[in-house]
Amino acid sequence: MSKRRPLVAGNWKMNGTRAEAAALVDGIKNGVSSASKAEVAVCPPFILVPLVAERLAGSAVVWGGQNLSVHKSGAYTGEVSGPMLKDYACTYAIVGHSERRTYYGEDDNLVAEKFAAAQSHGLVPILCIGETLAERERGQTEQVVARQLDAVLEKSGISALGSAVIAYEPVWAIGTGKTATPEQAQAVHKFIRDKLAKLDRHIAEGVRILYGGSMKGSNAKELIGQPDIDGGLIGGASLQAEEFLTICRAAD
Repeated sequence: MSKRRPLVAGNWKMNGTRAEAAALVDGIKNGVSSASKAEVAVCPPFILVPLVAERLAGSAVVWGGQNLSVHKSGAYTGEVSGPMLKDYACTYAIVGHSERRTYYGEDDNLVAEKFAAAQSHGLVPILCIGETLAERERGQTEQVVARQLDAVLEKSGISALGSAVIAYEPVWAIGTGKTATPEQAQAVHKFIRDKLAKLDRHIAEGVRILYGGSMKGSNAKELIGQPDIDGGLIGGASLQAEEFLTICRAAD
């Protein structure tokens, strides 16, 4: 049985008013015990980070950003830097989410730079990797995942994965209601871990690899029960406290 501590991280995407966020974090905070075996995190939109930080301070739940700039400061209108996130006690920063890659043209090299920027400012990057439906149908899943990983490895080295999280998110399963079967997800997670093990077995065994792709309360236990799946990066289901907590309990 894995000794890695499960992580369930909620990615709220571009959702939530102040009132909605307050109710959501209060519901999550009240449902997560400090004795929980799983780590629980939420990643709200940037504008809600201060509110979330205030309401979760001192609780068993941590928080993070959905993205970050490669720059520390400067004339980059609309961007949010690592030090800004750290100033609000963020633990995590998501980098390379498929929506950033698809809608905003973030390529592997830029994602690798953001990964390095997050670590340089004391944040733990949640590195998102995964294939599109067309790539899966062409049998390119492992090729795509390896390429996305290699960009980070070439920039930061295998040692950097010792203080990072990986999230495998098949793009075809994000927000579609479709979910990779536990066997499909496990196969890719094992491929990722085996690839890293060729460089450093200790780091490969320790790195947490999350599944992101329409995980919900009804399928979380079976997915997280796989030997190389260490939790979930949760989208839509993280916007409902009880549904999110059901996933957390499955990871526990």
